[in-house]
Amino acid sequence: MSVTSTVENHQKTPSPEEKRKRRWVFWDRRWRRLDYFKLSASLIVHSLALMAPFYFKWSALWVTLLFYTIGGLGITVSYHRNLAHKSFKVPKWLEYLLAYCALLAIQGDPIDWVSTHRYHHQFTDSERDPHSPKEGFWFSHLLWIYDSAYLVSKCGRRTNVEDLKRQWFYRFLQKSVFFHILGLGLFLFYLGGMPFVTWGMGVGAALEVHVTCLINSLCHIWGTRTWKTNDTSRNVWWLSVFSFGESWHNNHHAFESSARQGLEWWQIDISWYIVRFLEIIGLAYDVKLPTESQRRRMAIVR
Repeated sequence: MSVTSTVENHQKTPSPEEKRKRRWVFWDRRWRRLDYFKLSASLIVHSLALMAPFYFKWSALWVTLLFYTIGGLGITVSYHRNLAHKSFKVPKWLEYLLAYCALLAIQGDPIDWVSTHRYHHQFTDSERDPHSPKEGFWFSHLLWIYDSAYLVSKCGRRTNVEDLKRQWFYRFLQKSVFFHILGLGLFLFYLGGMPFVTWGMGVGAALEVHVTCLINSLCHIWGTRTWKTNDTSRNVWWLSVFSFGESWHNNHHAFESSARQGLEWWQIDISWYIVRFLEIIGLAYDVKLPTESQRRRMAIVR
C-alpha cells in the first residue's frame, strides 16, 4: 500500500472550513505535550539570543559561528539530503554522526524532521502541505511547528519514515532529544559560562532556525524560477550562503533527490561541496544528480 493511501485511510482530511478555523484560532485548541515542548524550546532559544548582548565576549562569537555551522550543515547534509531524500549514502558511523550534529541545531529529532519534510514534498502547496505559504507567511515560517494535531489532521501520522524507525539510533534520539540539548547547554556553560550559552544556543540556534524556516516561507513566495515545477518554489540567491545552498529551492523541487541544489557553477551550495568532498575521499557513494535529459524536460523555455 502506498504512503498516500495509508495516510488517507488513517486520518480523515478536515473540511476547508475546519482548516480555516484552525489556521486563525491558534490558541483555541488542545495543546499536546509535544507542542509545549517545542514552544518552550523556541522561547528559551530566543530568550537566550536576546540576553546575548549583555554577555558579549569575542570568544563567544566563535562559538556562535561554530554552533551555526555544525548544526546548519547537519540539517542540510544529514536531515535533508541524506535522510529525507536519500541523495547519497555514507557509512553508518558517519550517517549517525552527521545526524547527531543536526540534532544539536535544536530543530527536532531526525524522525520528526524528516517525516514533516517528506510530507511537504508529497503535498506541496496543497491544503495538506504541513507548512504551506498559502496559510500565511508566519504560519509557513514558524507557527506550524507548535500545532502537532493540525499536522496530523492534514498529513496523518509519521508512517512515511519507517526506514528511520527501524534503526535503534534514530529511535533513541527521538526519545532522548531533551537530554542531548540539556547536555549541550551544560557543556557550553562549563566551557565559557553564560556568554557561550547565550551566543551559542541563543544567537547561533536562533539564526539557524530562522534561515531554515525562510526556506519554507520566503522560498515559496519571492525569488526566481528556472524549472517547471507544479508548486510555488523559488530560488533566492542571497540566502544561499547563509543556508548552505538550501535556498536554490526551485532547483530542489525540480530534482528532489539531487545531492546538488546549486546546479550552476555560480550557485553557491556549501552542502554540496561537503558531499562532493566525501565522495572524492570515498566516504560518500550512490550520489544522485539530475541527468541532462531531466534538465531539458524541466527547463522553462524563455
